[in-house]
Amino acid sequence: MSHSGLSNSVAAPPTLTRHAAETARLAAPLAIAQLSQMAMGVTDTIMLGSLGPEALAAGGLGANLFFVVATLLQGILSSVSVTVAHARGAQADHRVPHIYWTGLVLAVLLAVPAFVVLSFTEPLLLWFGEPAALAHDVGAYMDVLRWASVGSMIGVGMMRAFLPAIGAAKRLLWISIASVGVNAVLNYGLIHGAFGLPRLGLVGAATATTITIWAAAIALVALLHGRRRYRHFIAAARPNVPLMGELFGIGWPVAITFGVEATLFLATSLMIGVLGPTALAAHQIALNVSSVSFMVPLAIGQAANVRVGYWLGAGQPLAARHAGFVALGFGVAFMSMTGLFYFTAPHVIVGLYLRLDDPQNLQTAALAAALLGIAAVFQIVDGMQTIGSGCLRGLKDTRIPMLAATLGYWGIGFPTGYWLAFHAGLGARGLWWGLAAGLASVAVLMTLRFERMTRRGHG
Repeated sequence: MSHSGLSNSVAAPPTLTRHAAETARLAAPLAIAQLSQMAMGVTDTIMLGSLGPEALAAGGLGANLFFVVATLLQGILSSVSVTVAHARGAQADHRVPHIYWTGLVLAVLLAVPAFVVLSFTEPLLLWFGEPAALAHDVGAYMDVLRWASVGSMIGVGMMRAFLPAIGAAKRLLWISIASVGVNAVLNYGLIHGAFGLPRLGLVGAATATTITIWAAAIALVALLHGRRRYRHFIAAARPNVPLMGELFGIGWPVAITFGVEATLFLATSLMIGVLGPTALAAHQIALNVSSVSFMVPLAIGQAANVRVGYWLGAGQPLAARHAGFVALGFGVAFMSMTGLFYFTAPHVIVGLYLRLDDPQNLQTAALAAALLGIAAVFQIVDGMQTIGSGCLRGLKDTRIPMLAATLGYWGIGFPTGYWLAFHAGLGARGLWWGLAAGLASVAVLMTLRFERMTRRGHG
């Protein structure tokens, strides 16, 4: 076995214990890389807070819009990971350079619609009825951040899919950690004019993030091309149009699936906003906490994508099945532990965000603690659905999961939450139970789909 979490030989499938060890080895650097990316967002928020609430609101909204657009398009590039894993499992490493260069061209092409959409941020916000001053500030912020589109597609989209599939996930780990520090220094310098840098205020945060994203992308590409052990994976090869069609065909349903889930959370936040600032503040606390722990099953899902694809490419569907269910077991175990902590110590967590001895915070703190109790259940099924989706991507099965996600989130989750909140009188708690119901239904559908496909020897 190799350090990468993939076997050097496919002659003997690993035991369940070995599956667990290799999944953990592959998922750990991915989880830390995900958490580092979140830390960059936290840094931006803290730095902009010093400029006042207007800058904080504009920067936060701009960063969220960029994240949503970029994440949707990066979902298409998830096909690179499973396609490379299939090739490696089939002992067809000669195919990997074609996938690499084709995926790289696809990443650049995907940056074009991202750039175009982000260029119309101000008129779009005005069309949605946002205040003119806010729309102007967000538009100015995005006029800079849109130039990070290509770097984001290459560094986050392409490299995060390609590197784990060739056993180079640690490159993501170190570059991601370094990016947090670089982003923090540049943010402070460009916002406040420190370190001899120009004072740019709000736009300085966008400039810092853009530079950091490009620097990380260039560093990842340079490290990949500079290491002798990986050169045979990136040998010169002409991009292949039919292969690009295959990558897009596998990836676009993943992007839709991401979008369906993202819009459910967005709609939930908007409906909670109707309930007042107390409910919205409690929602943001609980959502922020659960988002941090979600990074671990997200990484496990990415690892499952690679390992299931590898063993299926090797012609050993039983090993692919075991790889998937071991990953699901890992995710359920981890999220059960975090859920137990949320359930037993919610006030400790809320105390990190609010002063519990301040009477003005009592109502928000109580509601946030209640939402964290629901998150104890929410966490487990959220982890299951993202890992189940990763397992199915490893089988190159993305269209049925897209339909399952649409049904679960909008056919079950949204109406359940709406009814519980506004007809059963549960308010924000009802909307969170709706999220839990939607995630639970998708988790069940994804898991049953993977069980059925691997039981019949898919592939």
